[in-house]
Amino acid sequence: MSAGGPAGGMNDGAAAGAPSGSGVNDSASPLLIERHSDRTIIRLNRPKVRNAIDQSMVDALHAVCAELEAEPKVAILTGTSGVFAAGADISQLRNRRRDDALAGINSKIFSRIQALPMPVIALIEGFALGGGAELAFAADFRIGTPSTKIGNPETGLGILAAAGAAWRLRELVGEPRAKEILLAGRTLQADEAKAIGLLNDVVDPEDLELAGQALADRIASFAPLAVRLSKSAFHAPREAHPLIDDVAQAVLFETEEKFARMDAFLSKREAKKAKKAAEQEADERARAEAVATEAIDQQSEPRNRGEGDNA
Repeated sequence: MSAGGPAGGMNDGAAAGAPSGSGVNDSASPLLIERHSDRTIIRLNRPKVRNAIDQSMVDALHAVCAELEAEPKVAILTGTSGVFAAGADISQLRNRRRDDALAGINSKIFSRIQALPMPVIALIEGFALGGGAELAFAADFRIGTPSTKIGNPETGLGILAAAGAAWRLRELVGEPRAKEILLAGRTLQADEAKAIGLLNDVVDPEDLELAGQALADRIASFAPLAVRLSKSAFHAPREAHPLIDDVAQAVLFETEEKFARMDAFLSKREAKKAKKAAEQEADERARAEAVATEAIDQQSEPRNRGEGDNA
């Protein structure tokens, strides 16, 4: 699939890690990046292995996260060739040992993605299994297609879902359903995932990127700093509230964008009131004219009948 450029800006296709504006698009890169003025599209690009997440992809994701931390934008995360990500690369996972597990190779990048300043939208077609599912769980929004399949079959390989599913999934779908997926190896179909809220929407494959772009457009229409601070407050621990909300609001209350947007809102409301008042005045004038016309007609009818009798 290829995405049409959003209304917000020009498209600069580049391989992960390449500087914005380079125009480089390396088809061999584990990620393909499209940089726009208000969003970045990240395509997982290992189609021969169904976008299995290996060390090179992890490194490339860290590189693009660094960009999005330095210049916050909405991120759209998607796959290639009809697959989101079928899991971690088993050939690499087979050789990892205790120290690799303690290093949190995948869990660190997925936590970094979840913590990005602006929202992350995952577009999930086909398989999102194992590490691929955990990558999707780290996103703020998930949109699928009828072919979407989400699950964590790690226990069948003698390991656990250690890159976030063991705790994120319970927050997303609740304990009973999370245990079905994590302990009993249940793979969710698209309609099931939507029914329990794991997918925000399910659309036809040809509409998947359009749906993602439409959601990005909606987010981009709001004040960026307000979106960023709302996301930060949302993910803050319970004990940080309400202080974090008050402090974030204090910051926003002093921004020029707050004044501009509220002035525009009030001006629009006043304009609507003025328009409604003018319409009501016109309606009242029209009704008064109609009543006057009817009265004149009623007065003229007896006179006309009397003149006819005299004749």
